[in-house]
Amino acid sequence: MGLGGFTTCCTRRGGGDSVFTGEYRHTIDGKGRVAVPVRFRAQLDGGAFVSRWLDNCLAVFPRAAWDELAAKVAALPTGNATAREFSRFLFGSAFELEIDAQGRLLLPATLRDWSGLEGEAMVVGARDHAEIWTPKRWDGYRGTMDSSDALAAQLEGLGF
Repeated sequence: MGLGGFTTCCTRRGGGDSVFTGEYRHTIDGKGRVAVPVRFRAQLDGGAFVSRWLDNCLAVFPRAAWDELAAKVAALPTGNATAREFSRFLFGSAFELEIDAQGRLLLPATLRDWSGLEGEAMVVGARDHAEIWTPKRWDGYRGTMDSSDALAAQLEGLGF
């Protein structure tokens, strides 16, 4: 069960890959480990990468999704300062991780410090990856998503 009693899941995309969905509140233990939601574990069995991500959260990518992201970043023009900055932001803070026997990921201290994670974390599905947020930051972000009219207008601007 996710927050508020909502059942959450990982659904299958056409190509057979699972989509990360739902939100889960988990404790971060004294060693910096956070439980991976049961429904996310199979997707991360082949290994995972964790890195800083947009909106001051962490992103956890399965190996295949990480490889796709790395290829997209590699295709960016190296002469572009924004492309170089994003590459450093992403890869300079990335760590390869394995899920332990209890279904946990050890979040490196540098990433916990950068994101402000301590005590509790929100693990949130984000289609091809999971995001790890502080509960306070996630609650604030969710509050900005509550206006469906504003979201609809923004999506229309993206051609959706």
